[in-house]
Amino acid sequence: MHVNEKNRTPKKEDLNEGPSKSELKRQMTERQKLAEVLAALSSDALKTIPMDEAIKVAIGETNKIKSFEAIRRHKQYLGKLMRFLDETELDTIQRRLDAIQGVSKAETAKLHFLESYRDRLIADDATFTKMIEQYPDMDIQNMRTLIRNARREKELNKPPKAYREIFRVLKEMGL
Repeated sequence: MHVNEKNRTPKKEDLNEGPSKSELKRQMTERQKLAEVLAALSSDALKTIPMDEAIKVAIGETNKIKSFEAIRRHKQYLGKLMRFLDETELDTIQRRLDAIQGVSKAETAKLHFLESYRDRLIADDATFTKMIEQYPDMDIQNMRTLIRNARREKELNKPPKAYREIFRVLKEMGL
């Protein structure tokens, strides 16, 4: 660093040498949070993410740790390992993670749609009539029986066997 000889202050061009200490801490925290999200993934999903094998092993070890303080230290260690990744690697990991989470969100949305459709079928005969018009090839008699049984199960507070069966049939139909 160059120092001005008159008043012993650093020159302005030397003061902007890189990210501030606060910025470095923010980056470290972001990387640590990314590591926590990765640790919450299933082992199959984690295998699809392109990253260093040492980091994958360390993330896999997170689930084996039981002590709260040890988990905290391990998360800091994961953040330290993630610090050595460059921005392109982090972007690749983040994109893959977003894709994995996007797929699970889409699946969840589809399941919610099927559940609400099943509830409408049981509650209203008009929904079933519309379904017959849209899917004339389906087994109408079987579906009508399942709907009737689901209504009866609900009235008698019995286990929802037909209720679940309707969901399975709707899922198989690819609704």
